[in-house]
Amino acid sequence: MSLALIANLLAAAAGCFVLYQMHIRHVSFTRRVFAGLGLGILLGAALQSLYGSGAPVLGQTAAYLEIVGEGYVKLLQMIIMPLIMVSIISAILKLKDASSLGKISALTIGTLMLTTAIAACIGIAMAKLYGLSAVGMVSGTAEAARGQYLLNKLGAAKEISLPAMLLSFIPENPFLDLTGARKTSTIAVVLFSIFIGVSATGIAGKKPEVFSSFEHFMHVAHVIVMRMVTLVLRLTPFGVFALMSKMVSTASLADILNLIRFVLASYSALILMFGVHLLLIAAVGLNPRRYVQKVMPVLAFAFSSRTSAGAIPMSVQAQTTRLGTPEGIANFAASFGSTIGQNGCAGIYPAMLAVMIAPTVGIDPFTAAFLLPLVAIIVVGSVGIAGVGGGATFAALIVLSAMDLPVALAGLLISIEPLIDMGRTALNVSGSITAGTVSSRLLGQTDLAVFNADTLADLDDEAQVV
Repeated sequence: MSLALIANLLAAAAGCFVLYQMHIRHVSFTRRVFAGLGLGILLGAALQSLYGSGAPVLGQTAAYLEIVGEGYVKLLQMIIMPLIMVSIISAILKLKDASSLGKISALTIGTLMLTTAIAACIGIAMAKLYGLSAVGMVSGTAEAARGQYLLNKLGAAKEISLPAMLLSFIPENPFLDLTGARKTSTIAVVLFSIFIGVSATGIAGKKPEVFSSFEHFMHVAHVIVMRMVTLVLRLTPFGVFALMSKMVSTASLADILNLIRFVLASYSALILMFGVHLLLIAAVGLNPRRYVQKVMPVLAFAFSSRTSAGAIPMSVQAQTTRLGTPEGIANFAASFGSTIGQNGCAGIYPAMLAVMIAPTVGIDPFTAAFLLPLVAIIVVGSVGIAGVGGGATFAALIVLSAMDLPVALAGLLISIEPLIDMGRTALNVSGSITAGTVSSRLLGQTDLAVFNADTLADLDDEAQVV
């Protein structure tokens, strides 16, 4: 281990020590998360300016930072399936019937699909405004390798159809899906949990003693799982710090500048779509500013971690403890939103790519004959996109192959993929939280006292279990 590496790790340890001191002094969770974000950016920028982009010591430092950053993400992923299962079953048991499940599902999925269509339109508009085109773009070694990788994945994308995707939601082996083995495992676990909850409520009148025992068992399981969530969420500032340090220290400024127009167009689209989310929040009678204040820690984590699925525990906790959304709706929105209707990865990104690539094969992308099928394919193709790294790539493959466009050209953007993916993931999570908040409000189930409370409940506080 070199002296430079030791010095880097000591600097990282100092950042963690600062965050720990903030924790023991009871600094609010939101401030600690943003402190971790800021310290990570500072450390990453300092390391890159000191050693230069691509220096071997940066790769070695990043490997150690991954122990904290990726380790934290893995802990979150560990509790996703138990959280979804016990929360949804408990919510259904409290309902005592399944009459409202259809409304919750329809509103949540409908909001996700609607916002995806709007996101696609915004992506198209930004591609036009910034004059994006893949014509004349030069492909280097990395870009060519990425293009070949996409071509190899094309066969799997072409085999995807809406009926096949919907069928994959049904859990043939729920225990396999509890391991997260498939792209649609999250939705499969949701459906399996609904099946258990509905089955249990069916015996409430016939065998009340059995139902009471099962209800008590689920209550105990729920308390334990929520305690696990609390323990993991307390590590969020440290995870954000490590993830941002790694990302900034290993990013290539030259590559970003070469594709600056795409970066600017992407973030313009992401910001506009976030504005649409706030308009929806305002339309249902809630304060957008208060909403932003309460969801920012979740979005900061999503931005730094680049995993929509990993943000599910934080999303559920924020919706229930800060926004006043019932736990059942919060879990539906977070779970469905991690695989269906992702506004960033499945909406804006494939729309911009299609508009960029179309001129390379002599197609005018700004005609109704091209745009209407494009938006329709994006909305349908957004069903079942995995909420982890690579989801945007798969969404792009589905859309580009369906539009008969050359998929290899998407590899030209590999150098800025991490930077773009950070914003896309934050927007994905914002979309799922928006869907849950809007659905809860329309169903009249939002606890306005919680939403309007000036004092923010810390997301890493002990979960309140009713």
